[in-house]
Amino acid sequence: MDTLDFFLQFFSSTSLLGVLTVLLLIFFTFFSSFSTQKPPGPRPLPLLGNLLQLDLKRPYNTLLEFSKKYGSVFAIYLGPKKVVVLAGYKTVKEALVDYDEVFGERVPLQILDDISQGHGVLWSNGDSWKEMRRFALTNLRDFGMGKRASEDKITEECQYLVEGFKKFKGQAFDTTKPINCAVSNIICSIVYGSRFEYNDPEFTSMLNRLNRNGKILGSPAIQYMKKKLFSAVKNRKQNLGIFNQIKETLNPQMCKGFVDAFLVRKKMLEESGITNSHFHDDNLMLTVMNLFAAGTETTSTTLRWALLFMTKYPKIQDEVQEELRRVIGDRQVQVADRKNLPFTDAVIHETQRLSSILPAGLPHKTTRDITFHGHFIKKGTTVFPLLTSVLHDPDEWERPHSFYPAHFLDKEKKFVKRDAFIPFSAGRRVCLGEGLARMELFLFFATLMQHFRFTPAPGVSEDELDLTPSVGITLSPSPHKLCAVSRM
Repeated sequence: MDTLDFFLQFFSSTSLLGVLTVLLLIFFTFFSSFSTQKPPGPRPLPLLGNLLQLDLKRPYNTLLEFSKKYGSVFAIYLGPKKVVVLAGYKTVKEALVDYDEVFGERVPLQILDDISQGHGVLWSNGDSWKEMRRFALTNLRDFGMGKRASEDKITEECQYLVEGFKKFKGQAFDTTKPINCAVSNIICSIVYGSRFEYNDPEFTSMLNRLNRNGKILGSPAIQYMKKKLFSAVKNRKQNLGIFNQIKETLNPQMCKGFVDAFLVRKKMLEESGITNSHFHDDNLMLTVMNLFAAGTETTSTTLRWALLFMTKYPKIQDEVQEELRRVIGDRQVQVADRKNLPFTDAVIHETQRLSSILPAGLPHKTTRDITFHGHFIKKGTTVFPLLTSVLHDPDEWERPHSFYPAHFLDKEKKFVKRDAFIPFSAGRRVCLGEGLARMELFLFFATLMQHFRFTPAPGVSEDELDLTPSVGITLSPSPHKLCAVSRM
């Protein structure tokens, strides 16, 4: 009996109700199996999507809760826009590393796309991104990133930072400004070939705008502040007269920093008759702005968390300082000392892990259709790699929500690397300044621990120190003051 005969006989011998029942079963079975290919997630509302279900001040917490219910790959709607969220070490690592060609493009926030227009290294894609990232990596290395030249610049800046802390004479103060200045000066020395004094008005104005923009970008009301942000970036663009000064004194035979090298390459291409290259003023401006934003905010925020953790947990601070006294004494800490300071190194890594300052990473998008973990994800879909779910993954960390430096120590108290430690993200979009950031964190932190004992402000106990993060483009410590009591 062929298929047609079977159905004719079936329909002729079955009641209409029975036929409808079978057809409905076939319908739901088919569409049920089809829908399981799409990532699950909470039911969205028209236009609003899942916005009413999110804690807009700390959306990453809601996403963590969703991952417990819907799994390591799920979808949410931010208004009408669909976003696929990846949670947990294995899932995030597989997407960003094993399938980096699929998940490796960036999807910029609309507010940033209007400003950057596809330029720079942070939010761009395609040939422009490849060219700018390759040039940035090569030249940042040439100007000392991750090399001895960088170490010399950082150790010199350490002394300026120590002197800045000493000016408060043990009184309570906000560590934000001096730390921002110190970290930003490392970027300045690499990009421009020179540093700034901490009280330089142009320098402090630039840093103030950087901090303000970071807070705006992390605000739930970001779209309403678009005009304000654009104005701030535009003012910063106008105020960077440094570029013009560099152009006037440019010596192709003696490049002092990244900007010099870029301008030399731009001039060479123009003289060769190439007019459609990616080496133009907009790319220079946006790349430099990206380097400042990424190179200042993340490292300075991590250092502030480190000092707050040391103040909150004085016994851990004791152990760091004892190790430094025993191994280093009074001399300046060097990068080569890191292998002999396992506990200090573990404390820095644990600070990065627990603070998880970029909890949802930066948004990615898919370059083609893909079936990932059994779920179909269309080309061009926005993807959030939930880095906080990796850094706090209970399958990877013994005490995921506690400050526990032993995460990075073996039984012999030697430092051990952990695969799930990816605060700089992973894959083709991994932070291009990771080497520099690691060097800065180690040298600045160890030097400050050598010179100062950090305690709470008068009238505040260690138990009263608040570890609730303040939300911006990064998770920074809530406003607070510490006392830096000189030890030397």
